[in-house]
Amino acid sequence: MDYSLLTNIALGIALSACAGFRVFIPMLAGAIAAHFGIIQLSPDMVWLQSWPSIVLFATAALAEVGAYYIPFVDNLLDTIATPLAVTAGTILASSILPVTELAPPLRWGIGLLAGGSVAGTIQLGTGFLRLLSSKTTIGAGNAVVATTENVAAVSGSLLSFLIPVLMAIVLLVFTIWAAVKLGGRWLRRKESQ
Repeated sequence: MDYSLLTNIALGIALSACAGFRVFIPMLAGAIAAHFGIIQLSPDMVWLQSWPSIVLFATAALAEVGAYYIPFVDNLLDTIATPLAVTAGTILASSILPVTELAPPLRWGIGLLAGGSVAGTIQLGTGFLRLLSSKTTIGAGNAVVATTENVAAVSGSLLSFLIPVLMAIVLLVFTIWAAVKLGGRWLRRKESQ
């Protein structure tokens, strides 16, 4: 496998995983990186690097970050953030894969399976953690959860450009761990009913 293809796949997975923490921060990071030539987007996705897209993602990122500090609004946001995270993860992973090396159906399939599923799993895990925090602290502990997610989204997005393969591995391991934890809780709940 070509090293640049592996790097692009890893970068797509890592940025997508960060979309599970915050939807718009990795989208903004990807748009800025593409605009300044740090990464190259597939030709059908160059709209992501435009100034209107950057302004839109920056505005959405600020609104998203701020809204997660409002108790109980954060829980409501999680209901819409899960499908948005899957969509953002799919778009990020698909846009970074080189179009000349992969046919569009394969590129979008990899984007959905690798990017969308990772983003969705992480978002479900953080949503469950926030719900647990709301239940046990009456919402007071949610600010800590939100801050941790913000830090993970920003630092993870930045590190994805510097060490994409390592970040992809770390975030995939975290995703698998979160999926096992969520699956275990769901099975225990089903067995107790």
